Amino acid sequence: MTNQTTIAVLGAGRWGNHLVRNFHQHPQARLLAVADPNWERLVAVKQRYNLDAKVTLTSDWQSLLPQVEAVAIATPAKSHYRLIKAALEHKCHVLAEKPLTLEPDKCLELSHLAEQQQRQLVVDHTYLFNPAVVRGKEVVSSGCLGELRYGYAARTNLGPVRQDLDALWDLAIHDIAIFNSWLGETPVRVQANGNSWLQAGLADVVWVKLIYESGFQATLHLCWSNPDKQRRLSLVGSQGSLIFDEMLTETPLRIEYGSFAEKGDRFVPVDVRREVVQVEAAEPLGKVCDHFLACVGENRRSGISSGQVGAQLVAILRAITESRDRQGQPISI
Repeated sequence: MTNQTTIAVLGAGRWGNHLVRNFHQHPQARLLAVADPNWERLVAVKQRYNLDAKVTLTSDWQSLLPQVEAVAIATPAKSHYRLIKAALEHKCHVLAEKPLTLEPDKCLELSHLAEQQQRQLVVDHTYLFNPAVVRGKEVVSSGCLGELRYGYAARTNLGPVRQDLDALWDLAIHDIAIFNSWLGETPVRVQANGNSWLQAGLADVVWVKLIYESGFQATLHLCWSNPDKQRRLSLVGSQGSLIFDEMLTETPLRIEYGSFAEKGDRFVPVDVRREVVQVEAAEPLGKVCDHFLACVGENRRSGISSGQVGAQLVAILRAITESRDRQGQPISI
């Protein structure tokens, strides 16, 4: 039998439930406890996954830290810094829900603390582990799209509406992470505008422009009060477009090939065809848990979603927030 990492899940909400399910059934993990201030949530998660009496249910998360090797944190973002810092100080490895914290300097502080404690800090940027995104990166790297020109993404739905974050902080990080991964670079300048209808001070819709050093630009449409559910991202090149559409569950990734040939004073479309890209069938969060446990088992820093990556994404979100607050003024990162 392989060595199992003892782990506690902090937070029994929607995402905490998914983490409980994954670690409870993972052969390399031993779920010792679930913590949440809401006792009804704890009872519900125990019943839903048939947790045995050996799994402690508690509201006292601090008492768990000396008992486990690792924690998975799925609590409101404003609580992340305090919980992660306490866990690392108790020499626990940490898997943290995105965003790592709400401040870039605190993200870096936690990353440095993890290094000092010789513990692993992995951020659950789930899309970086999505088989379609991983395969998409291979497609981009192959050069088949030609010269990369621009990108766009839409992430809209009617909820869920959060009270701790606005639509920007809840949704944008996914598409930014995908574009950064596919392009192999990060934005140097951003612009944003937004509107609030449901809760004062929390934007329901945000439009974002990302500008990269290479000249590539991407636009994002983010909204949690739009019943037209979209989960679609596209990267456009001179020879074709790579499209990741989560709503097409059977064929989420495809390439739409096509370019122009000049004939006299006209531009004529040529090589127009579609290619469905085959993608491994696997749950992205399961891949996250596999990766985290591998990093813990080998005590090695994540090459995909470390605390440094988390800090980088939070710095981008901060710049976008500043641009939005300044009515779309471009902000350099």
